[in-house]
Amino acid sequence: MSARRRWTVLAVCCLSMFLVGLDTTIVNVGLPAIGRGLDVGTHGLEWTVDAYTLVLAGLLISSGALADRFGRRRVFQTGLLVFGAASLACALAASVGALVAARAVQGIGASMLSPVALAIVVNAMPDPKERAQAIGIWASVFGLSMAAGPVMGGFLIEALGWRSMFWINAPVVVAALVLTAVFVPESRAQRAQRLDLPGQALLSLAIALSVGTLIEGPRIGWTSPAALAMYASTVAVTFAFVRIESHRHEPLMDPRLFRNPAFTSAVLAAVAVFVALNVTLLLNTLYLQQTRDWTPLAAGTATLPMALGATVCAPFSGRLVGRIGPRLPLALAGGFITAGGLSLIGLEQDTSVLLLLLSYLLIGIGFGFANAPITNTAVSGLPPARAGVAGGITSTARQFGAALGIAIAGALVTSTTPTQLAHASRPGWALVATCGALLLLFAHTSRPRKPLPHPTPARAK
Repeated sequence: MSARRRWTVLAVCCLSMFLVGLDTTIVNVGLPAIGRGLDVGTHGLEWTVDAYTLVLAGLLISSGALADRFGRRRVFQTGLLVFGAASLACALAASVGALVAARAVQGIGASMLSPVALAIVVNAMPDPKERAQAIGIWASVFGLSMAAGPVMGGFLIEALGWRSMFWINAPVVVAALVLTAVFVPESRAQRAQRLDLPGQALLSLAIALSVGTLIEGPRIGWTSPAALAMYASTVAVTFAFVRIESHRHEPLMDPRLFRNPAFTSAVLAAVAVFVALNVTLLLNTLYLQQTRDWTPLAAGTATLPMALGATVCAPFSGRLVGRIGPRLPLALAGGFITAGGLSLIGLEQDTSVLLLLLSYLLIGIGFGFANAPITNTAVSGLPPARAGVAGGITSTARQFGAALGIAIAGALVTSTTPTQLAHASRPGWALVATCGALLLLFAHTSRPRKPLPHPTPARAK
């Protein structure tokens, strides 16, 4: 494959990844407008965001395995079709229940895009340095879409209403389908992993229970019998998942991978980064629109420094990873995110706008530096033939972190008035700073080791 063709393939994958990242955060800035339009409170609005991220997180690994087996381009195109159809359903939703259901289907389509796009890029870039640069660009586009979501959402809401946040996906999906058919070659793993349906069911249930407990906790009471039952169920399902996966010859998620400190750190770092990002975005939306009475466009525009920091620093981070490894970029990410969270730990109703913008810039810079070293370390921890699964594990960690961030931030401010919101959100900013500190810790174990061997398949009896 020529160099021009390789970079064209990267561009097509980045276009589709822009959709996935955009729909993870674009809805945040529109939550107050959706709430008014569908007559729903903060609790229902949390499910509007997390229905997408929960389904996305739960299915990513299986989607990567499906792509390795049946063809990455084929699964990629199927994901685009499902995502596009669900986006139209979101735009037409007449109730919050219909919107949440459509967002869940959107998550199904998105799960076929994120890990598969990364696998296509890795397969098209055999040179390690070129691959690291490509991952940096991929991370830059993904980071830009995540950070730019509130800006685009605010503009669309002001101009066309909240439903336009979903209509906008249609032309992008059509363009991506055409470009994929023309430029992206079909590829499969030489030896594809078998589907692990018990593991898939348990993983999805564990993710849904853990995040659902955080969302429902303020409503049902943290010490109520229902909450205690949810805690116990989460622990039991997680234990069952680990135990079953440990005894399967071809598990959905090989527990042996987590014996590698570098791989484990990459996964945990992905969770921490996306907890920090989504806590920031949701608290920003509610604080600026409810406490300070800003318009959706103004609240979205306030995150422009975050988008700028992520866009500028992600390619630079990719080059650093290719040249000197992941440790320094990950440490820089941790330092900037920590500083951004600490800047707003004393948030007030009339906190300086300049301080807000500085905090968002610092968090955006940290986010930009984080994705390339995390992805590179995770992909390096698995054999190349399982690139789809590698992308799935990393992306699962990201989306699980996103869902956790939304649930935690929502739990902090669900029952507060606009005048109390700034004070109630302070633990959220402390959490953002803590996530940054964890990245600094993970940077010490970020040097990838030799990939673990592929599990030996069971012999036919």
